[in-house]
Parts: sequence; C-alpha cells; structure tokens
Amino acid sequence: MARAFPKLIRWTLRVLLVLTVLTGFALWSAGAAPGAPANGARLEKMQASPQWDTEREIFTNRLERIDGSWLEILWEFLLGGDEHRQPVSTPGARPTDPTTLSTLPESGLRVTWFGHSSFLVELDGIRTLVDPIWSDRASPFTWAGPERFYPPTVRLDELPPLDAVIISHDHYDHLDQPTVQALATRDLLWLVPLGVGAHLEHWGVPQARIKELDWWDSFTLDGVVITATPSRHFSGRSILFTDQYATLWAGWAWSGPTRSLFYSGDTALHHDFREIGERLGPFDITLMEVGAYNQRWADVHLGPEQALLAHQEVQGHVMIPVHWGLFDLALHGWTEPAERTIAAAERLGIPLAMVHPGSSFDISSAPTVTRWWPTLPWETVDQAPAWSSSVESIIDRFRDN
Repeated sequence: MARAFPKLIRWTLRVLLVLTVLTGFALWSAGAAPGAPANGARLEKMQASPQWDTEREIFTNRLERIDGSWLEILWEFLLGGDEHRQPVSTPGARPTDPTTLSTLPESGLRVTWFGHSSFLVELDGIRTLVDPIWSDRASPFTWAGPERFYPPTVRLDELPPLDAVIISHDHYDHLDQPTVQALATRDLLWLVPLGVGAHLEHWGVPQARIKELDWWDSFTLDGVVITATPSRHFSGRSILFTDQYATLWAGWAWSGPTRSLFYSGDTALHHDFREIGERLGPFDITLMEVGAYNQRWADVHLGPEQALLAHQEVQGHVMIPVHWGLFDLALHGWTEPAERTIAAAERLGIPLAMVHPGSSFDISSAPTVTRWWPTLPWETVDQAPAWSSSVESIIDRFRDN
C-alpha cells in the first residue's frame, strides 16, 4: 500500500504536466484571437450599465439561465448527436455577384445572406455588414474548431463600400479576428455592444471608429437609426472560459425613413421582444436565429419555433432564418433548422424567405422558400423540443395554434 501512493503521485504529476503543456500550446496557438479585456473609461461605462452586476462584476440576463449538465453537454457534443450534423458534400452555396450589389436597391431594403449570421443589410441608402466571418473556422485556432461547410461566397474586397460593421456579441462565430483585421483599415464605423470595442482596438481598429452601445442605445447614420436591443445570451472568448459575461450581447434594429429591419442576434426567448416591437417595430424583415438549439441550452438560443414566436412579438412581416447551414455548432442535423422553421412558419402563417447562401432578398419581391439543402431525416419539435424557461405565456401561443 505504501508503494501505491508514490506511484499515484507520479501519475498525477504526469497528467498535470501533460495538461499544462497542452494548455500552454493552446494559449500560444490562439495568439491574439481571444482579444483583450476592457479597462479605464470603457470599463467604467460598462459598470454604469443597468445590465451590469456590481457584485459579480459581469453582465447578466434579466431572466434566469437554466442549463443542463455541462459534462453531459460536452460528452454529447464530442461523441453524440445526429449522424447528419455535417454535410457529406459541399452544399449548394452560390457565388455572390459583386455587380448586383454595386447599386443600392430601389425598394429601400435588400438583405444578402453569406451563411450563418453574416449578411449585408442595405436599408434606405445605408450599407451595414453584420457579424462577418470569412475565416475557415469559427474558432481561436486555425487547426481545430467548427469548420465552414462551404467557402465564402464573395471576397471582402469585392463588397460595395460599407458605412458600418455591426457585431451582436463576441463569440467566435460572430466576431472573427482575421475578418476584423481585414476591414480595420477601411473608413467605416463599428457598432458593437458594451465592452466589445476592447477586442477591436486590440486588433487594430481605431478607437474613434468604434461606437459601443448598451441596450436601447441608438446611433443615427445618415437618417437611419440603429438601436441595440435586449437579448438573452452570454459572451466570452477566453480559451480557459475566464471571461464569460465580460462583454454585453445584443440584438439590433434598423429604423429608416421608409424601411425597417430587426436582427435577433444570438438569444433565447424573452419578454423584451414585445417591447422591441412596440418601441421600434413593425419591421419589414426580421433576421432570426434558428440554429444551434437543444433543450439543455434553451436559455441561450431560440431554435426554429421560438424564432417565429419572437418574430411575431417584434411585429415582423417577412422572416429570414439565420445562424444555420455553415458550421456544426449543435447536436441536431445540419438541415433540421430549415425543415423545422418551414413547418413552424406554415403552422403560424408567417411569410418566410429562405435564400441560397450568397444570394439576396429584396423586400419588393415575394418571399419564397428556395430549397438549396438536401432532403435528410430530421426531428420535429415534439421529438426534440427546445423551449426556453420563464416564457410559458409566449410558448403557449405556439402550442395552442
């Protein structure tokens, strides 16, 4: 028995050494991708926010977040999930023709979807690029992490002149360091939630071009009012998970002289959607997150059915589903968000526009569902429910329909 203790100690030390080496390598290979923490006047502004918890020194959600076991989530994500989580061949994304974007739309509103949550909004003469990720992976590493199903549909230098870039939050599938650095030298504004500007400055964006907004804060750009709206999510880029909730997360609303648009960002269902609609709606188009859902993390993501309920809450007309079809970020099949969104939209009678990645939807056109994905098995909402907590009154509207 006495010999067993030294042997156990030796093996423990070896395991700790291996973990230390692996952690060190991960930190080194991530480089500047995790960004930088806020300090000084930026941090003081964050601490003055109603969303800031002064005791815990982090941003918080207004509704409780109930998670499943993180060990179970990790185990399922690494070893489980649907067999169709990734496509077997490159999906049918369409190259974006830059000439089609060289002239602003006569209708006053056009959305070009590049996949996941990256899109170009052209609204009443203003062009804004939202959550752009042009990298191969949504990850701090070039050698690991969720990999794109298809390459970018257009080069960044082929995009038309931009007025602003808008970021919903700092997760890697929405805030991409190489893409930020590629755009950093351009003369454009960056509209981001509180704290995210620290990352941008760290990567070379001049401070004067960064506008950090709290929920309900607005910035007017040539007559178009752009507002950060409440969301129910979280943030963080540290490989060691030491910066969870360190920066704010948000949805966004565009209100122009003739047109309006709403983007949910990453969020679970919450009651503030109703107030967003009352204060800023109705909206010609909503861009709603429909992918990366599971009952274990239903308090941080919407999923298809709740996306459509949120669309109704904000008084949307046409809905375009986003946050799906580019990365393997969940346990469901990669085409399932589209199938469930179509089924739920038919059930609720909501006009749906589903376009090829790389293509545009103009508000002057009739919304249609263009099936660019293959027909694969998928689970219904009854087979794999994903309902957020504390919002039963909203969910009942779907169940009773």
